[in-house]
Order: sequence, then C-alpha cells, then structure tokens
Amino acid sequence: MWVLVMSLIAIITIMVSHWVYRWQNPKCNGKLPPGSMGFPIIGETLEFFTPYSLYDIPPYIKKRITRYGSLFRTNLVGENIVISTDAEFNYHIFKNEGKSFLFWYPESFTKIFGGQDILTYHGMVHKYLKNLVLHLVSPENLKAKLMPEMEEMTRTHLNSWTHCGTTVDIKEVSSNMLFEYFAKKIFSYDDLEGTRKLRENFSAFLDGLISFPLNIPGTAFHACLQGRKNAIKVMKQKIRERKAANKKYGDYLDHLLEEVEKEDTILSEEKVVNLVFALFFAVYEITSSAITLAVKLISEHPQVHAQLAKEHEAIIKNRQSKNSNITWQEYKSMTFTHMVINETVRLANIVPAIFRKVIKDVEINGYTIPAGWFIMVIPSAVHLNPDIHDDPLTFNPWRWEGKQLHIGSKTFMAFGGGVRFCAGADFTKLQMAIFLHHLVSKHRWTIVKGGDIIRKPGLGLPCGLHLKISQKHGEA
Repeated sequence: MWVLVMSLIAIITIMVSHWVYRWQNPKCNGKLPPGSMGFPIIGETLEFFTPYSLYDIPPYIKKRITRYGSLFRTNLVGENIVISTDAEFNYHIFKNEGKSFLFWYPESFTKIFGGQDILTYHGMVHKYLKNLVLHLVSPENLKAKLMPEMEEMTRTHLNSWTHCGTTVDIKEVSSNMLFEYFAKKIFSYDDLEGTRKLRENFSAFLDGLISFPLNIPGTAFHACLQGRKNAIKVMKQKIRERKAANKKYGDYLDHLLEEVEKEDTILSEEKVVNLVFALFFAVYEITSSAITLAVKLISEHPQVHAQLAKEHEAIIKNRQSKNSNITWQEYKSMTFTHMVINETVRLANIVPAIFRKVIKDVEINGYTIPAGWFIMVIPSAVHLNPDIHDDPLTFNPWRWEGKQLHIGSKTFMAFGGGVRFCAGADFTKLQMAIFLHHLVSKHRWTIVKGGDIIRKPGLGLPCGLHLKISQKHGEA
C-alpha cells in the first residue's frame, strides 16, 4: 500500500514539475527573449497591476529593463507576452501591421468593447470603420463644423465654473462637458440628467480595460461589464426610437443608420452601438484626463503659464474684435500651445500599453517571438527614456522647439502609430488648445486640493484636481 502511495506521489510530483517547467520554458523554434513567465496560471499579473504614483516608467517595467534589456517575455492575464521598450522595434511593429503583426487587446478589453468596434477589426473593415469615425472628427470636419461648437461649449462651461461660487474638480467637470457635447453630437441626446447617468456607466472603465477577466462582483472587470450593459441599453433604445420616429436629426447617428441601410454595407446596428460606445469612452476619458494634467502641470510651472498667456493674449490683440471666435489659422499658429500639449501627453502616458498579436515567427536581435504570442509596447518606456529625452521626468515644453508637433514618430507614440494612429487625436489636441486659450487669456485659477496621480496601470487622479476659478478683470 505504501509503495502505491509513494509511487502516486512521485508521479504527481513529476507531472507538476514538468508542467511548471513547460510553463517557464514555452516552446519556440528559436531562442525566446529573456524573462520570467511568473507563477503558473497567474504569471506576473499581480506585480504588473500593482499601483504606483509616479510619472516614471512603471516599476515593474523598469526593474525588468535593468535585468533583461529592452525586450523581455512574461505572462500577463493568462497570455504569453513579449514586452518591448525599444523605439526602433516598436516602429517596426507599427509599420508591419497586417504582415507580421495584428492589432490585439486582452480578453477583458475586447469583451468590454463588444468585439465589433474599430479596435478589433483589421484590413479593409478597419479602414472602413475608421473612415466612419473620421466623418465626425476629421481635421476637415473639425475646421468646418465642430470647432465653433467646441469653443462655445468651452466658453459656456468655463464661465459657469467661474460663477458657481465654489471649487470645481476639473477632471469631473471637463468629463461632463465633453460627454454632454458628444451625447448631443452623436445622437441628439440633450437630457442632462440622463447624460450624467449615462456617463456614470463609463466612470470605472480605465481600471477594468486591461485586467484579469474575472466577472465576479467586486472586480474592476465586473464593474466595467455592468457599466457597458447599462450604456448599451440606452444606445439601443435611442436607435429604436430613431427608427420608429422615421425622423432625421442631422446628427452622427443619422449618418451611421444611413450606412446600415445601404445594400453593400458591412455595417450593422450592433456594430453601430459598439462604435458609438468606443467613441464616447475614447473622446471623453482621454481628452478630460489630458486637460486635467495640463492644468496641473501649467499651474506648477509659472514660466510655462506666462509663455502660454503671452501667446494667447497676442492672438486676441491681433483680432479686429477681441471676442471673436478662434480661427483655424489662429489654432495652427499656437506653436507653444502645441508644445505644451505634446509635453503633457508625453508625460501623461494615458494609454499605458499598446498590443499586437504575432501572426508568424518574428526574429529580433537574435531572439524569436513565436506566432500566437502577443507583444506589448510600453509608450512610457520611450517617452521617459533619458537616452531619448533629456531630463525626461521634467515638464519642459521647450524640448519640442523646432520639432514636428502634429504627427507620431519613433520616439512619440502618445496617439499610437502606423495605420492605427488614433482617429480622435486631432479632436483631443483641438479641444485642449481651445480650453487652454480661454483658461489662460480670460481666467485666473488656483489649485485648492487634489492633483495626486496614481497608475494601475492607467493614469488616474483619485482625489481629482479641485480649482477655484475667477475671471480676469474686464473679461466676459
């Protein structure tokens, strides 16, 4: 009997040891990049998601760069992943979209966005869906239609915050402002209370997008799925009402539903809902976070504030009427403002990682990344690399002097790269410029409380950024 028990224990031990060995040493038709796969099943997920309160490269990444170099392997959220912090290789990845690499995000991300949006399609379908988004936020449409509306929205809300008699959390109020605007623009939704309730369903999204897909109460993933369910319900109801009324509103939803009705369309109502859902999140969350961090950084650097004010006061001085709207020519002339915007998003790293799936074995620096594995590009490891940027943790807009300000590059990927360059980048930059124009030229403000950042791994301000805003003397 004892012999049988000991034999069984020995067999189990051998099987477990083999399993652990295979986990730590995955199959590869070459030499894998260095690294550790962590513990079986959970990999290094827990350490990767440990929150930190720095602008710096994530401690998890920094530690492994020191140990393994710019390319290393791991396992996160159940997936075998190679992490790249190398600017040249990142550029190669973006340039070879559809050849050696395909766009990919973790299971949690794709489930939350429904799997039928611009993020999860490839090739011609992705191009078609991206053109649908550009119908709304292309530079041409921004210039011709959206810019005056965005300025009126910004002016109205800034004045209301000024006269509210108390402090405002700039992250919260700018999120509300952008969400309300897009609710009207996309499907003519002008119920303010309903809009705020709809936005609440998006509030916990950043934490759950890149998380372990455990759909149980109390997890960030579960909160995201519940928020998605509620938001999708509202959007589907709007489509039903629109179709039943048989009435045109001249909004973005009209355009999408017209596309659905075309004979040769690949667009369905389900895709429309998921596209609108992704647009809402991308526009309000990324833009409001960037605005909030810009205000914080400008407040902490008086010389930047002074230079910004000088630029925008000069623009107003050169107008025939000081209360005229911003022109496209004026927007393009805001050189220092664009330097501030680039520097803000360089430090912000709002999107903590960009993912691709390897569709055929890739050789790099003597290593092989097997087909079926995933690559995680870490923008902060490039944006905050002292070999690329002098004193990288310092907010210094002047570092952009004489450089290209309006496109991505090997060393600047705040809005992605290649064919996946963010379709909403021009909207975000225009909205930030309009906001900064009115803030620095017509208002004064002081930070009352908040401003501490936390990353887990996305950027958050758990206590917000509370401002007391007042108008400059004689400004309306």
